[in-house]
Amino acid sequence: MNYNYVPTFTGPGHASIYTGTTPSVHGIISNQWISRTGKPNVYCAGDAAVQTVGSSSPAGKMSPKMLFTSTITDEVQKASGNRSKIIGIALKDRGAILPAGKYPTGVYWYDGSNGSWITSTFYMKELPKWVSDFNKKELPAKYLSQPWATLLPVEKYTESDPDDNECEEPFKGMAKPVFPYDLSALMKDNGGLGLIRSTPFGNTLTKELAVEAVVNEDMGKDSITDFLALSFSSTDYIGHQFGPQSVEVEDCYLRLDKDIAELLKFLDEKVGRQNYLLFLTADHGATASVPFSLKKNVPAGNMEEDQVADSLKKYFMRTYKDSFLLAVSAFDIYLKRDLIEKKKLKLEEVQKKAALYIRSLNGVADAVSEYEIQQKNFQGDTIRMKIKAGFHSQRSGDIIYVLKPNWVLGFPKGTSHGSPYLCDTHVPLIFFGWKVKKGSTDEALNITDLAPTICSMLNIPNPSGCTGIPINKLTEK
Repeated sequence: MNYNYVPTFTGPGHASIYTGTTPSVHGIISNQWISRTGKPNVYCAGDAAVQTVGSSSPAGKMSPKMLFTSTITDEVQKASGNRSKIIGIALKDRGAILPAGKYPTGVYWYDGSNGSWITSTFYMKELPKWVSDFNKKELPAKYLSQPWATLLPVEKYTESDPDDNECEEPFKGMAKPVFPYDLSALMKDNGGLGLIRSTPFGNTLTKELAVEAVVNEDMGKDSITDFLALSFSSTDYIGHQFGPQSVEVEDCYLRLDKDIAELLKFLDEKVGRQNYLLFLTADHGATASVPFSLKKNVPAGNMEEDQVADSLKKYFMRTYKDSFLLAVSAFDIYLKRDLIEKKKLKLEEVQKKAALYIRSLNGVADAVSEYEIQQKNFQGDTIRMKIKAGFHSQRSGDIIYVLKPNWVLGFPKGTSHGSPYLCDTHVPLIFFGWKVKKGSTDEALNITDLAPTICSMLNIPNPSGCTGIPINKLTEK
């Protein structure tokens, strides 16, 4: 299936999967955005009003308060009269928080400062004993005490480029990005216990906590529907650093395949295959590494936010003798609206002229002003339709821009995502288990169709902002 909006980032991806709508409705426009009220920049799962539970660090000051709509998990909880067990787990806070909704049983994410799974006072006052006991095992330290070597002989990694190539970003302290990795030696310069995120063992750790959750919360043991929202984050960390053509990414997925196999075997034995419904998808795709594209003679490039900001400031000084730029945040450009008003200029005209200028920058495919987004429907223009679907008037910038195919923002090596092109929008969708007949479909599906499909199968209402439609192949009687 495909994401039907931009930007394709982790926060919007998880929100869209579980709400059945786009950022224009659920409000999670990016991983972070700019506040026009003078407050610090807004993080998609941030909440200064709550405290960390399970650690002394600020990593737990999180909640789902930024999400405007209900989720599949919220609807499951409401349909059960608040008797369902809803658990969200991911190394990334946003990957656990946004899927689990507004009133889950528990949500847990990883604190790299001490190697613990934590939560926030939004959910509970103290960690359940089973989570505390899991933390006491100190598994991250154990995993990082061993080397990361390839699961198979390296010559069998035929889906990858050579292990040592110019597309990859080495760990700090290493001259080359090559196997094996001495993780215990790398910890000092690479985030301590946080290093596990950038290894396949971060996924294994996530799987192990998920198994503990099912066992200790007695999930799937009665007639009331429970929901485990599980996100494997290490694929993203490794992909960003090494790129999709790397041996590191291939090894990560080979190991993830084993982790998923073990999880399914556990569920078969604990719950029974006909008693659980599993779906698997991804929060975004990824663009090929810039060096990889260039060596294949494919036009590509890297752009930095500072380049956009500096160029736009100079344009404003030449044109208006003053800079109207407030900030550039990913693909959003925010203007100083109070200064524009003070200068007695029309915001609409400044936006449109600035967008026209941004389009002239090397690597930019298009730039659209807020006024154009609000006034036009862009029917037939698939990229601008995605821009509109990703735009929220209270949170998005004055101008939204997109880069050309094979261009990335801020990653000269490794890779990134966020574009409207298939490499970033195209993700798998696999259903397995309860009520799922063998089959497949090649029909065009949007990510927003996933939530109403699940809700239809469970015979419960759709999330409050849902704009998708159920997938007939799965819901037909």
